Amino acid sequence: QIAEFHPKFAALIEEPAAAELRKKIRSGTEILSGAEAIAELAALPESDMVLAAIVGVAGLRGVERAVRAGKQIALANKESLVAGGALLAGLCKEYGSELIPVDSEHSAIFQALQGSISCDIEKLILTASGGPFLKRSLLELSSITPEQAVKHPNWSMGAKISIDSATMVNKALELIEACWLFGVPEDRVEVIIHPQSIIHSLVEFCDGTQVAQLSWPDMKGAISYALNYPDGRVPGVVKPIRLDQVGSLEFLPLDNARFPAVALARSCLRQGGSATALFNSLNELAVQLFMDGRISFAQIVSFIERGLDIVKVEPARSIQELCELHEQVKLKAELVLAEF
Repeated sequence: QIAEFHPKFAALIEEPAAAELRKKIRSGTEILSGAEAIAELAALPESDMVLAAIVGVAGLRGVERAVRAGKQIALANKESLVAGGALLAGLCKEYGSELIPVDSEHSAIFQALQGSISCDIEKLILTASGGPFLKRSLLELSSITPEQAVKHPNWSMGAKISIDSATMVNKALELIEACWLFGVPEDRVEVIIHPQSIIHSLVEFCDGTQVAQLSWPDMKGAISYALNYPDGRVPGVVKPIRLDQVGSLEFLPLDNARFPAVALARSCLRQGGSATALFNSLNELAVQLFMDGRISFAQIVSFIERGLDIVKVEPARSIQELCELHEQVKLKAELVLAEF
């Protein structure tokens, strides 16, 4: 990417990796290292937009710095709002920063809301494919391997988000994100199963009508819309959809027994404080433990639930405290496992 686009700066977390990269780069790009360097890049005066796409809580510090710099932020890092939604919402108002969603579901809602006013919104409806194990029996879930869990039926994604989609934790995180992005309580955000991933989400208005955004499952559309907002759409970004070629669209209610993560996320939202940050950190740990073969696929959400019982929920006072909380949770992984 550096060789092709010749950016002024690039940054990596680890200095040894950055040192190795410097040996390979001849384009004049300055290679920085460390979490603070990444955060500084997010606030550079010469940038007119920041695309926040670092996975997990690791992206939170950069998002905060971009918000404090008053940037327009194309947000692909849902964990930032999951962990620090209340704080970031307040900072956006204080510094005049704007969050433009990049997640396909939130982009769909954002597009459907254009031209409407907030008092017209009755509820938001997030769609979920159900992942690769939608029709597996509950007994079979214990034997799922990491290789199976990363094979999403509709989307090509990284390992962590693919596993989150399979457990429906991804939809739980998206529910939390939607509440903060669009200023609605959790009881006005619905989740339904839509295996074809053609309708990316819907908005129901107070008059009973619903507006949906449809496209093939391709992230280019959501990314393009965010990067070019509010200047309009870019022609030819995604292949036009033909409903006569799509055929049937299927919709199913969410099975909370099969996918308990969504109900757990609702509980964390109602609890407030650091509960949603804990939910997110415990999930990051659980996914890694599953990838390492230390817990089964079926135990991922149970690990999160047990961790929420063990780790104390505190008020969310600052982004720094939330980042420190994430490190504390990692240190308590063995304690949670011991009582699990």
